[in-house]
Amino acid sequence: MSERNVTRPPGVAARSRRAARVLLLDGCDRVLMLHGRDPHRPDHLYWFTVGGGLDDGESYRDAAVRELREETGLGLAADDLTGPVWREVTEFPFAGEWYVQEQEFFLARVPGSDWTFSRAGFDDIESAYIDGFAWWSVDELAATTERCYPTELADVLREILEA
Repeated sequence: MSERNVTRPPGVAARSRRAARVLLLDGCDRVLMLHGRDPHRPDHLYWFTVGGGLDDGESYRDAAVRELREETGLGLAADDLTGPVWREVTEFPFAGEWYVQEQEFFLARVPGSDWTFSRAGFDDIESAYIDGFAWWSVDELAATTERCYPTELADVLREILEA
């Protein structure tokens, strides 16, 4: 949910936040992306990776496992995640507030072909702003004109897959 080239208005404070994100890959190396909007900017549509903020006392890895279960219905163990494979600090507005977010990205794979995406674990805000999901290849991410966050995802994912 980062916003590159967006400048925080003068005098607006930003909340510090830590988040864990998951690059969930299928058998064809496509990454699961969620589609949503900012409740305060309904015309600002975008695709983003699974994940969210850490709870008090929670590690990045534990948050990644929890967020994966809540946002997709996929229950993996902490040992099923690889990484962190990437870290970044980003700044973005969401729901009328500004955030400076430190985030770590983990890699996970869907085990088998019988898993089905589930919204059952969505909280109220996720239910309000997440309206879809899709699997994206690296080439599709690189070629799209739609907003995808993080904006560097195609390059990062390509590097991870080539390693």
